[in-house]
Amino acid sequence: MAAQVTIKFLEDFAAAWNRHDCEALLTFVTDDSVFETSSGPHAFGERHQGKAALRSAFPRIWETFPDARWEEATHTVCGDRGFSEWTFRGTDRNGKFVEMRGVDLFVFRDGKIVRKDTFRKSHAS
Repeated sequence: MAAQVTIKFLEDFAAAWNRHDCEALLTFVTDDSVFETSSGPHAFGERHQGKAALRSAFPRIWETFPDARWEEATHTVCGDRGFSEWTFRGTDRNGKFVEMRGVDLFVFRDGKIVRKDTFRKSHAS
């Protein structure tokens, strides 16, 4: 039987984001994992595939928002699918504070994340 993803798995994944720990994040994903960002040049945002691409893509948010935090998170797992709802808060390098609600949609395979697709709401300040 294939390993099953749990709520604790997603809690630990979220904690790695809040620690800004790219190497820990990579332990949660398959070698061929796909991450689609909430914005980018395409309707799906920007697509990053494979651990090498993720190792480069994941830290970009911390470069933009050195104090990035995903808070008030709730996680749901149902078979090979799951989602996490969260509030992002961070201050960019120019001192602008950003706050937004978002959700990550996941597909799991063999106890790891094979796909992460991010959606978010933002508000004018």
